[in-house]
Amino acid sequence: MTNNARMDTGTPDVGRYRWVICGLLFAATSINYVDRQMIGVLKPTISAELGWNETTYADVIFWFQMAYAIGYLSFGRIVDIVGARVGYSVAFVIWTLGHTLCGFVSSAFQFSIARFVLGIGESGNFPSGIKAVTEWFPARERALATGIFNAGSNLGAIITPLVVPAITLAFGWRMAFIVTGAASLVWLVAWIALYRRPSESRKVSAAELAYIESDPADAGPQIGWLKLLSYRETWAYALGRFLIDPIWWLFLFWTPDFLGKTYHLDLKNFGPPLVAIYLISDIGSVAGGWASSRLMKHGMSANKARKLTMLTCAILVMPIVSAQYISNLWLAVAVLGVATAAHQAFSANLYTLPSDVFPRSAVASVIGIGGTVGAIGGMMMAKFTGYILDSTGSYAPIFAVAGSTYLLAILVIHLLTPRFARVNAVRA
Repeated sequence: MTNNARMDTGTPDVGRYRWVICGLLFAATSINYVDRQMIGVLKPTISAELGWNETTYADVIFWFQMAYAIGYLSFGRIVDIVGARVGYSVAFVIWTLGHTLCGFVSSAFQFSIARFVLGIGESGNFPSGIKAVTEWFPARERALATGIFNAGSNLGAIITPLVVPAITLAFGWRMAFIVTGAASLVWLVAWIALYRRPSESRKVSAAELAYIESDPADAGPQIGWLKLLSYRETWAYALGRFLIDPIWWLFLFWTPDFLGKTYHLDLKNFGPPLVAIYLISDIGSVAGGWASSRLMKHGMSANKARKLTMLTCAILVMPIVSAQYISNLWLAVAVLGVATAAHQAFSANLYTLPSDVFPRSAVASVIGIGGTVGAIGGMMMAKFTGYILDSTGSYAPIFAVAGSTYLLAILVIHLLTPRFARVNAVRA
């Protein structure tokens, strides 16, 4: 077997420290989603104590997503300037503070402020994570690495309904925020201790460093925001996020409510259905990245591999339109699980678009622009969902939107980036 073949399969001759970094990203994303999803799991408890209706709850979500939109744009540029190590650390401290503050509030207004702080910090997760993947992985492995660390969102969503109800029933919902916030600080210590750029890390062998840097030279100049906004590729990514991100927010913040109202579940017994949904979703996140990476290793272009995978995912989401009418709980869980898995697989490939077409110096900025646009879509979806539920009490119109959005997203992406050409190659 040749040296190139050994490197391509990732054997010990090359080294695997890059996967340790991927593991840290996975853990951070898990914590991120525990902190994010807790409000959805605790919605019935908090709403009953603080007197919220659907519109009030939607407003709290709205302010979180407004902060997410603002922070995503800012963190994208910050991470490009200071790097993933510092950028991720700052983001983590801010979001942990906002999450912990939720345990000390006593009104919807105060809750909105705490969630706003949480949103500012959490917006740094994916710009930092994608930047780290861009630094640590060659193009052929980025979708897989992104899919793996993105799967942390599903682990977080699994942990939340298992751990948070137990803490809440024993000590109250306020203590649930405080305990989970304090425990997560272990990750920050590990990140600061272990993360360096590959060329600066003593843990990376010469062979692994050569493998990581095996792509063609990509040291393009810094590209300003206004310049980035002139590229169709930026808008392909941003509009894709605008369309699909709100559906993920819907799944995250309203699935416990849907299961509770439709199947009469409460804090004690909706854990297993939620765990099942996000276990299926976890498989989708890794499979989506694996599928396109596998197709590329067999000679398919990134353009065809990414888009074929995303089109398949868009089709798999469509049965969600029937969820409102399914009388059997576990059949509904299966439909919801496949839809969330398809979303995660779609996202794993969409997240790689910036690193596929932009120089490394611009990746986090493009991620930030897309995240901001996606969060604006999430703000609109929160208002829409709150209005529909207060007006009709039915999830049918909401799931109809969810089931059709991904086909529109892949169409928009294809029209704007028909070839996935490198930006610096077509605009020298």
